[in-house]
Amino acid sequence: MQTLQSPSLRPSPLAPLQRRPYNVANSPPKKISFITASSTTTNNSTVSTPRREKDPKKRVVITGMGLVSVFGNDVDVYYDKLLAGESGVGPIDRFDASKFPTRFGGQIRGFSAQGYIDGKNDRRLDDCLRYCIVAGKKALEDADLGGDDLSKIDKERAGVLVGTGMGGLKVFSDGVQALIEKGHRKITPFFIPYAITNMGSALLAIELGFMGPNYSISTACATSNYCFYAAANHIRRGEADLMIAGGTEAAIIPIGLGGFVACRALSQRNDDPQTASRPWDKDRDGFVMGEGAGVLIMESLEHATKRGAPIIAEYLGGAVNCDAYHMTDPRADGLGVSSCIERSLEDAGVSPEEVNYINAHATSTVAGDLAEINAIKKVFKNTADIKINATKSMIGHCLGAAGGLEAIATVKAITTGWLHPTINQFNPEPSVEFDRVANKKQQREINVGISNSFGFGGHNSVVAFAPFKP
Repeated sequence: MQTLQSPSLRPSPLAPLQRRPYNVANSPPKKISFITASSTTTNNSTVSTPRREKDPKKRVVITGMGLVSVFGNDVDVYYDKLLAGESGVGPIDRFDASKFPTRFGGQIRGFSAQGYIDGKNDRRLDDCLRYCIVAGKKALEDADLGGDDLSKIDKERAGVLVGTGMGGLKVFSDGVQALIEKGHRKITPFFIPYAITNMGSALLAIELGFMGPNYSISTACATSNYCFYAAANHIRRGEADLMIAGGTEAAIIPIGLGGFVACRALSQRNDDPQTASRPWDKDRDGFVMGEGAGVLIMESLEHATKRGAPIIAEYLGGAVNCDAYHMTDPRADGLGVSSCIERSLEDAGVSPEEVNYINAHATSTVAGDLAEINAIKKVFKNTADIKINATKSMIGHCLGAAGGLEAIATVKAITTGWLHPTINQFNPEPSVEFDRVANKKQQREINVGISNSFGFGGHNSVVAFAPFKP
């Protein structure tokens, strides 16, 4: 979750909460055990083998990925740019930002939806919807489900769950301006349909004929992970064979920039935008706005195997919860986040010792970065065995799409064996005792990787991925 810039956090008004393991049927709480008949020894300590899902109907695998990003619309190019430590942040030139105290962001340039959206709709749609449709269709292509190949699946059991934190903000802003300047008769009839947050999922389903679960989730910057978690549970409950899931966002417009400026959440490093996003650096001064979409194709192992799908990685589990503390500030004690991480590992059947990579939320805000680190330390006692990095150091904070783009980075780290750097590490906070992959990529064979996303309102979300093993 992003935090307003303030000299100090107020103490939590809540007493420490009694954590209860997740249970579906409201049965008496049981502590989920990771102990099995076998164990392995790592770094002179015994680590229990995880008790993971075995039923192929309930195992959820990733078979496709699609994105729209400041580095383009190709997943491999995107990750190559991240590995190279390239910054996608620069001056905003989509509108005149000269009077704003922040005048830069991770703005997408040269985006084209050709071949994915017809010309008439391409001109009408808000960028939030355009990014969603292109990312979704590219993910299907990656999953060998492009074009006529969609006939391979039962569309009544295929769903779409792509969320957004802000919705069609440009369409909404234009509609308000038309009302004020010209009256209600000048409001486009597309104003409501293209502004509401569920329309990205709806338009994808309409084009593809997917009749399964379809809605959006809007939990600010935690949106994408909430969507992955919910989509996986639809599959596990037998309600769908396949889900398109992720997040989309296009808020780099005057009202979006102005709103976050008013929150005092943004960096004002206008003299050097590419070094502005610097998570865990002592001189960080706020986050950098980004935009785009990140989408995964999630399906049951049984379904993927039957159609001969390319299996990229496995989704092991996730969790969502709420700080119940403050609209924008994180809990200083990290209780909400640490509890969410623990519950995600329980859902995944993973012990903390098996996690060796974290794609952190790490937005470059004064309070938020350290609050997340404090929470991580509560769960993972041996900091030497875990590497963490921050995708936002290069692409900015893509709000509702952040978790989608970072999930793709996490999966690419698993499949390539390379972790992208956290750039702009000049003056690190001493309390960050993890290897931050500072400024240069590192090789890493990932056992289990988790991706954190937190949002205004205290929304926390964590998802876990691993290499696929039959």
